[in-house]
Amino acid sequence: MNALTPTTRALTWCLHLLIVGLLALTAVRAVAGGVPGAGAVVAAAGACALVYAAGPLLPAVTRSRRAAASWLAATGAVWLVLLALSADGVWVAFPLYFLQLHLLPRRAGIAAVSATALAAITGFTVHTGAVGPATVIGPALGAAVAVAVVLGYQALYRESERRSELIEELTATRADLAAAQHTAGVLEERERLAREIHDTLAQGLSSIQLLLRAAERALPGRPETAARYVDQARHAAVDNLAEARRFVAALSPPALAAGTLADALERLCATTSARHRLAVAFRLTGDPVPLPTAYEVALLRVAQSALANTVRHARAANAEVSLGYPGGRVALDVVDDGAGFDADLPPEPGPDGGGFGLAAMRARLDALGGALTVTSAPGRGTALAARIPLADTESEARP
Repeated sequence: MNALTPTTRALTWCLHLLIVGLLALTAVRAVAGGVPGAGAVVAAAGACALVYAAGPLLPAVTRSRRAAASWLAATGAVWLVLLALSADGVWVAFPLYFLQLHLLPRRAGIAAVSATALAAITGFTVHTGAVGPATVIGPALGAAVAVAVVLGYQALYRESERRSELIEELTATRADLAAAQHTAGVLEERERLAREIHDTLAQGLSSIQLLLRAAERALPGRPETAARYVDQARHAAVDNLAEARRFVAALSPPALAAGTLADALERLCATTSARHRLAVAFRLTGDPVPLPTAYEVALLRVAQSALANTVRHARAANAEVSLGYPGGRVALDVVDDGAGFDADLPPEPGPDGGGFGLAAMRARLDALGGALTVTSAPGRGTALAARIPLADTESEARP
């Protein structure tokens, strides 16, 4: 029934029952007390009940303030008749306060409550024949309580609405944040997979391609050499298959599963020397320190990518991979005596879509707080240095 602050169904029914009960009490007291004109009091109480009951049944009352004001005026007019006939009619003023405050705008509602309280005080004074504190305080206090309760309820309702809006905004913001984090996670995972594929499967397939080309050049004059290249290509394919299975199983690189990072790097150097016309030496300096798996994977991938670039582009005869632990850092260096390049210029993509190697290496090391340095010049070979700080890694180190 209230266009501004709707009451709950329970409160509405309590208000209905209160008005009906007070009207019935007024009629019963008039009949039981033998009041002159008791019939008129009963008729006025019944008429007031009928006019009040018509309000909830009329849809216009709940939709239009003008209709609600008209209904309140009709109910108030019948109540004034009842008040003129019986002093007990003053009790009905209290629920009328709430109706007026709920159905009318704030200023109009307070004005209607004031007028109703004044009418109740006047009617009660006429019936008692004297003006006393109780005559004034009762209706006035009831009006003040009604105004305070309704205004307080309206304030709480508005605060609840504001909080509901804030909760909806917070929920929407959290949903947007979750979507953004999901998108960022997808992009990060794509970048990680791109680095993994470039450093493993792509490099292995490139090695197989080089070996098969070498075998093709050896035929038909040197079948034994061609067979050796084909056998090396087969071993490279087996390694690539292991890497592919590792992707599916989301495990650490097979090269690290059977030993330390130094062992894996030494095997990498030996395998590269056996498969290509490149003599690769491995050197370990300092006392090895247990590293987190992420560190070992990153350094192994950097070494694999660096040697693959040396084989494909450097035309080098010798290369060296060194692993050390100087000054609270782990250091990986890959040096070759190849053709070199201008390190200040961005890498040019090759015919197979290359050029991703250095960026992938840097991204791997950046994710771990490390750095990559490349020193090279045309005709003077290439030196690649990877450094990762070892602070706070002992608790994360692989057993």
